[in-house]
Amino acid sequence: MELIQHLIEIVLHLDEHLIELVRRDGAWTYAILCLIVFCETGLVVTPFLPGDSLLFAVGAVAATGGLDPQTASLLLALACISGDNVNYWLGHWVGPVVFRREDSRLLNKQHLERTHRFYEKYGAKAIIFARYVPIVRTFAPFVAGIGRMAYPRFLLYSVAGGATWIALLVSAGYFFGTIPIVKNNFSLVILAIIAISVMPAVIEFWRARSHPEPA
Repeated sequence: MELIQHLIEIVLHLDEHLIELVRRDGAWTYAILCLIVFCETGLVVTPFLPGDSLLFAVGAVAATGGLDPQTASLLLALACISGDNVNYWLGHWVGPVVFRREDSRLLNKQHLERTHRFYEKYGAKAIIFARYVPIVRTFAPFVAGIGRMAYPRFLLYSVAGGATWIALLVSAGYFFGTIPIVKNNFSLVILAIIAISVMPAVIEFWRARSHPEPA
């Protein structure tokens, strides 16, 4: 419980913790941020790591001169695209076995099945759409690998989705993160970003409960 509270405190005050990270670690901050984004997109066991909120905070800190926005955007785009590709090949090689197991301790079967339905609904474009939905974006490349999506096609959608995701959220933080009302209510802004991010998943869940598929 204490660990969860600590994680919540970090997420709600990402700007303060990121500023402290820059002050303490300097250029190594880029490597730490890239590792977080890589793990959030590349490892199916870490979908809980911050994504949208972290990128917004990166943009806000960059606007104060703490980070270079172009360098941060380029490195983070490479990190998330690399994570996507690692995740795709994990799904390609071990996914079919894991997907059939009901007792996997590493993977949440419900998350896998929800992402599979998302993938079936949107096809290859799910790689781009999922980029803006927490948890789903972590599992989408894995499911694409399980489904044996043609790799060149996957790579195209992965690059397009990853690059636009990074650019959009870092830019949003850069241009809006230092506005006084945003800066003074950063925790509320982070909560709003999280709420907007999970809204598609909540709507999809509600639709599934309201209109169950026939047995």
